[in-house]
Amino acid sequence: MQPSPGGPPPHSGKYVVRDRIFGIGDDYWIDDEHGRHAFLVDGKALRLRETFELKDTERRVLITIRKKMLSLRDTMTIERDDQPLATIKRKRLSLLRNHYRVELVDGTELDVSGKILDREFAIEYDGELLAEISRRWLTVRDTYAVNVVRDDADPPLLIAVAVCVIRLAEREHGDD
Repeated sequence: MQPSPGGPPPHSGKYVVRDRIFGIGDDYWIDDEHGRHAFLVDGKALRLRETFELKDTERRVLITIRKKMLSLRDTMTIERDDQPLATIKRKRLSLLRNHYRVELVDGTELDVSGKILDREFAIEYDGELLAEISRRWLTVRDTYAVNVVRDDADPPLLIAVAVCVIRLAEREHGDD
């Protein structure tokens, strides 16, 4: 998977994300595995529809996530530089309830499957693991890790994908 245009320099590693990202009203940091601030979640945007911004340490917007308002099925969109980057929705013809498809604007498709509500799932491209999401590495309550395993992957995009599928699964399950 090639890094997305306009994205940050590629790097792998673990990132610690708060669990109820859409329920938080304040800004907060997503830290890397060494405890250093990696990305800022702008909580101010949370009050306006279901939207949030993921920013770098210089507070530049990297990713914007929005819930699509007029859609037959729950869908979320990811934008970069005010341009559509990806659309996320539950895979329609999957036997697995916890299976989501991410369609990037360049035609690339990512598959997300696993135990979404348990925060134990994977993001793959063409059968190859890009990131795994898990709580088992952490001792802090109400957090999960996004472990980006490929050096050429786009961590902000993969974090945004994880947040979106969790939100979609919670909405489908009625955990608003």
